[in-house]
Amino acid sequence: MLELLHRWSEEFGGLNVFRYTTFRALGSVTTSALFCLLLGPWFIRKLTELKIGQPIRTRDEVNRLAELHGGKRGTPTMGGVMILCSVVLSCLLWAPLGNKFVILAVFTLLVLGGLGFADDYLKVTKKKSDGISARAKLSVQLFVGLTVGGCLIMDPSTHEQACSLQVPFLKAPLVDNLGWIALAFFALVLVGSSNAVNLTDGLDGLAAGCTVIVASVLGVFSYVSGTPKLANYLLLPITPGTQELAVFCGAVVGATMGFLWYNCHPAKVFMGDTGSLALGGAMGTVAICVNQELLLLVAGGIFVVEALSVMLQVVSFKTRGKRIFAMAPLHHHFELMGWSETAVVVRFWILGIFFAALALLTLKLR
Repeated sequence: MLELLHRWSEEFGGLNVFRYTTFRALGSVTTSALFCLLLGPWFIRKLTELKIGQPIRTRDEVNRLAELHGGKRGTPTMGGVMILCSVVLSCLLWAPLGNKFVILAVFTLLVLGGLGFADDYLKVTKKKSDGISARAKLSVQLFVGLTVGGCLIMDPSTHEQACSLQVPFLKAPLVDNLGWIALAFFALVLVGSSNAVNLTDGLDGLAAGCTVIVASVLGVFSYVSGTPKLANYLLLPITPGTQELAVFCGAVVGATMGFLWYNCHPAKVFMGDTGSLALGGAMGTVAICVNQELLLLVAGGIFVVEALSVMLQVVSFKTRGKRIFAMAPLHHHFELMGWSETAVVVRFWILGIFFAALALLTLKLR
């Protein structure tokens, strides 16, 4: 579609606007949001008819949380399919199909979306909160991370940049050449980002809202990294072609905003692992492609805090027999401390915007 418009632009000068990445990125936001908004009612109705509802933890697992979330039992899940369809359709319209970075991002989105779909399906059919085993999930995530990393490292045009380690606020790379250690690092980034979003997806609108914020930041860095004049001025590594990831990020922002229309409290649909694993992995892939893996820790500060709260809780309980938080992930801790669900979500969004602003500050403070 995009290539056709480019050819027509030679005869119709007004179509030259489609050559501008910024225009296409904004167009991607709009169309993916519309796709998700228009698809939503039909999709939610079908999920309800098929009785694909979210299982809720039993009282034996945690009494207080069961009381707070008991009313959500049966709410349709697998809503991540709406997001994935909207992102892919929007990319088909606005992104060049031959761009390797967009291909890698869409590949990650679809593979991890498929993994999440299988996990959600097992949860629904078993009527339990347990789906695919942790080992199976990790295996697929590692496969995707190694595939993405391998494609970048083995490509001569991206090898040098991919193997360097960039640190926010520093002008020069901390390490010029990680060698094949970079492959393990990429796998770690993708596994971490995918699971962090999955852990955050526990309250209405929480993961979706934070994803909009982080994807917006990554879209800015993607555009700058692929635009030599801007990258040189802001002292960012130049990776030609990554500006098209701004179109992909725009599709993620739009689709997630459209989904949030139905996912805000009280949610009519949940994204499930179908959405959370895919979105987290996609953001990890974009960060890897633009050589800003550590920046993702800053921009996605909420996801990092949520994941750390789980790790700290597990380590503390296993080593000391005591819990640090009333419950992990952290959003449940504040719920059990008396905060309303809406208060937790909005306050986490505010913190997410703060982390995003800090990430954007690194563009100048180098």
